[in-house]
Amino acid sequence: MSISFVRIDDRMIHGLITVRWGKEYPCDGIIAVNDKAANNPVLAGAYKAASDKKTFVWTLEHFDKVKDKVLNSSTKYFLITKNPQDMKKILVDLKFKPSDVKTVIVGPGNDRENAIKLGDNQSFTQEEGDAFEAIEKNGYKVDFALLPDQRLGSWDKFKSKFGY
Repeated sequence: MSISFVRIDDRMIHGLITVRWGKEYPCDGIIAVNDKAANNPVLAGAYKAASDKKTFVWTLEHFDKVKDKVLNSSTKYFLITKNPQDMKKILVDLKFKPSDVKTVIVGPGNDRENAIKLGDNQSFTQEEGDAFEAIEKNGYKVDFALLPDQRLGSWDKFKSKFGY
């Protein structure tokens, strides 16, 4: 198994990711996929410094090139994107199957204009909602949880707010 945990988190990599989630889902490293961060050495460096695990910050294009290598690795990785649209590209458009993982855990989403608030620090736009729906339609469960003991509920509970 090479992917042990799949998460969407607008902060991508921070202490709670490895400490709290690492207890539930053991990992040896983190793969963060975000074009802006991967193309910005300062940002990429900050994300790498935020974890004591082996950490990669890749563009979607690079992830697509190495995804089979990732799956065949004996290293257990967390796969994290900053937004639902990037995760939809990975799971739906690139047809990446993250080992045995069937649940995508969604963390913080900033309150923004036109965002629909689902709970504390969990607000998402219609475009993000469309990505959640596409991910679910492809056989994954989308679960909203800031921390393992702070679960808000699944996409089924909230999708009507986005017209589904």
